[in-house]
Amino acid sequence: MKVLVPVKRVVDKDIKVRVKSDGSGVDIANVKMSMNPFDEIAVEEAVRLKEKGVATEVIAVSCGEAKCQETLRTAMAIGADRGILVESAEELQPLAVAKLLKALVDKEQPGLVILGKQAIDDDANQTGQMLAALADLPQGTFAGKVEVEGDKVKVTREVDSGLETVTLSVPAVITADLRLNEPRYVTLPNIMKAKKKQLDTLKPEELGVDVAPRLKTLKVSEPPKRGAGVKVPDVATLVDKLKNEAKVI
Repeated sequence: MKVLVPVKRVVDKDIKVRVKSDGSGVDIANVKMSMNPFDEIAVEEAVRLKEKGVATEVIAVSCGEAKCQETLRTAMAIGADRGILVESAEELQPLAVAKLLKALVDKEQPGLVILGKQAIDDDANQTGQMLAALADLPQGTFAGKVEVEGDKVKVTREVDSGLETVTLSVPAVITADLRLNEPRYVTLPNIMKAKKKQLDTLKPEELGVDVAPRLKTLKVSEPPKRGAGVKVPDVATLVDKLKNEAKVI
């Protein structure tokens, strides 16, 4: 069984993002970029399935500019067997990415598609669900545990009320939540091995997909700065401030 793992190149999770002076977007010039943390968890889960003998091949996929090759090499250093880059200079929105992934699903015929539940740059939480709809595949979102049993996969999901377990027929789409696993540390020897692994580059046109943006960003701005907190002498004063100043009660 093949496992397809989409990975996204985003601003590193430890970097404080800055908004461009013209409000057109986030400044990523000279900023450290890395793999989306939820996608890293997805790669780790796919590699673990291969180590258990459940999966035969793990294919990492990224959509975006040529620099996304670095993200794919990281995925291959974790344990992915090969990578596919769908190279495009366009701003790729979730629907466009889902369409590209659907075309790759048709081409590669994976048994599972495992991806992060959301990307930390736009927090859209849409691509996995859109892919499942386009490809007409069952989906298990927000996965905290994945167990493959023959041609079925049992997914324990994290929902507002607790945990929910669903059983899906393969092929299926799974989106990884934070507690699914802890990704392994990437060692230098594996980084060197990853440089020799196969990495194919495609264009959206080759997959027959129109990636033109459907949405337009009008303005990006930082959230308003919060005022400093104050100490109150007693509960009565606190209630008075909440009622008359904050007006929340």
